[in-house]
Amino acid sequence: MIRRGLLFWILVVILVSLTVTAARAGDKTERFTALEENDSLYFNTDRHFTQGLRLSYTGPEVGDGSGWNDPFDFLGGIPTVFADGGKRRYAVILGQSFFTPEDIARNPPDPADRPYAGWLYAGAGLLEEGGGAIATLENAEILIGVVGPAALAEEVQNDYHQLIGAKSAGGWDSQLKNEPGLMVTYERYWRVPVTGTGGLLDVVPRAGATVGNVMTYGQAGGLLRFGNALDADYGPVRIRPALSGTDYFDGAALPKAFGYYVYAGAVGRVVGLNIFLDGNSFRKSPSVEKKNLVADVEGGFAMFFWEIVKVDFSVVRRSEEFDGQNGADVIGTASLSAMW
Repeated sequence: MIRRGLLFWILVVILVSLTVTAARAGDKTERFTALEENDSLYFNTDRHFTQGLRLSYTGPEVGDGSGWNDPFDFLGGIPTVFADGGKRRYAVILGQSFFTPEDIARNPPDPADRPYAGWLYAGAGLLEEGGGAIATLENAEILIGVVGPAALAEEVQNDYHQLIGAKSAGGWDSQLKNEPGLMVTYERYWRVPVTGTGGLLDVVPRAGATVGNVMTYGQAGGLLRFGNALDADYGPVRIRPALSGTDYFDGAALPKAFGYYVYAGAVGRVVGLNIFLDGNSFRKSPSVEKKNLVADVEGGFAMFFWEIVKVDFSVVRRSEEFDGQNGADVIGTASLSAMW
């Protein structure tokens, strides 16, 4: 049953991707991105948010008169939302994240440490860039999935640990119970040139909110970027909750040969709900007392090659998320994008 459920989500992503591709108009460039986030990617740790994989497809620009404008126009009935009528794209997303306590050899796990949990999801995003001296980007996104054993986190982690000869995580029998999950996000970005339009330095402030039974939070922050490919996007893709950008990119602004930018930034979150700390919504499960204020500090670089490949690498320091946590977490990220 689990395998059939996973196959269903994969088919949803493929079918929606093909449908969006068929609606192409305007800038026809498309992109596929594979993003890996792991606390042991660059450092010898294996705890808390320990693994995340996110796959996404970004379709071509939606043209005037296309029926694919209808969802944007519908949400445009909300004041200030999708009001610019600029460049529009769709993104389709598939991902898996899992979380463990600090001591994964302990069974049963320490009840004062972070619970075991997995999150398997699929979703879609509506992205619209507005023009002007200060470019803006709006992103409305919905993620639907499952928390619990059906997310297959135990199988992925322990099978991989067995493959590389690492110790298995012994406490997955105590993970959160199966629960359908939903997250709805709206956020806005501003790309503010510091050295003039087309310059080498910009600032990308951002603000947004997410609601749902998986996570509910509001956040604000920004990036400082230096490089020759600033107009191509609004920062690198990340797994929620996080700083940085979205799946949006401007195919016309992609560097012809080689482009790059380096960046540093920070974001603060006010957290109302985090199922991975608070536990299941309507069933008894492990939980810890979460902190309501969390911050990320991030630094990294992105490189573009011949309008067809982009790579990103970054390091994130996340402040303590629950009472009793033994220090901040450090997460490594790496992504590869192919454009055509």
